[in-house]
Amino acid sequence: MKNLEAYVEQKNAWNKIFGQAPMTFPLSQKDANHLMNSIGSELSPENLHCDGEASMSHVRAKHKQLTTVQRELEQYCLTNWLDTPELMY
Repeated sequence: MKNLEAYVEQKNAWNKIFGQAPMTFPLSQKDANHLMNSIGSELSPENLHCDGEASMSHVRAKHKQLTTVQRELEQYCLTNWLDTPELMY
């Protein structure tokens, strides 16, 4: 779950910049939904490939990292009795 925790910390850093409340563990259903939407957005082809500017090694590494976070979030939801959000991109 270390990847999920690191991802939440990254999102909290951005939330702080924009004056939004941080996400804390245990995650709420709303937080889980928000995280899965964010993962889906980052996995969209135009974002993943940085509009064609990213190298293939960067794309592969980012895809691997995001899909790992996705799996950890899905497992977290199952373990903590949350509805598992659907990944859409």
